Amino acid sequence: MRVDAGTRCRHDEREEGQVRGRSDVLEPAILGLLAESPMHGYELRKRLNLVLGSFRALSYGSLYPCLKGLAERGWIVGTDAPGDRAVVTKRARIVYQLTADGKEHLQQVLSSSGPAAWEDENFDVRFAFFGQTDAETRLRILEGRRTRLTERLETFRQSFARTRERMDEYTLELQRHGLEQVEREVRWLDDLIDNERGVRRARPEGGGRPAAAADDAEGTSEARNEKERG
Repeated sequence: MRVDAGTRCRHDEREEGQVRGRSDVLEPAILGLLAESPMHGYELRKRLNLVLGSFRALSYGSLYPCLKGLAERGWIVGTDAPGDRAVVTKRARIVYQLTADGKEHLQQVLSSSGPAAWEDENFDVRFAFFGQTDAETRLRILEGRRTRLTERLETFRQSFARTRERMDEYTLELQRHGLEQVEREVRWLDDLIDNERGVRRARPEGGGRPAAAADDAEGTSEARNEKERG
């Protein structure tokens, strides 16, 4: 069967878009993990599969080309681990670590909070590294994600209301399940946003301890003084 050039071109563009989208998620995940500590490829794959649920099916065929690309851009460097050799190949394992340029690029990524950070896979990766992200950026991403899901929830509800009479019981249950999932995530985001705002309000502008902690300390000091006077 012959495939015309136009069809092949569209297929290649779809494949390229899928690879690029995967890379957009995988690259910051690798950089974020290497910011915690240097790792070899096997350990990196294990951590990605464990920490980032969306990467459970991550293969070495996806990981190593990505590592190569990061190294070519000067964001990571790989060195042989002395005394650490793979059992099968007897070759020294390569340990990857961030370069100064890699750390700078990672900080740029973690400080971004535009719509791309709110999307499904991107949000999971960004949330996994909230510990390395400043509070203001965390809050913007959480609020953006909540806005996106609220819009999705409204679309789901309208579609559900229009089509529920035409659905069989299993399709209906599947739609209800999807609706409940989005509702749960919106509630979860509400709690996270409230917590982030509470932490920011508790800290005085000049730094130091949260206001509540300062009040507790002052109360304890007053009680101690009162006891001594008595």
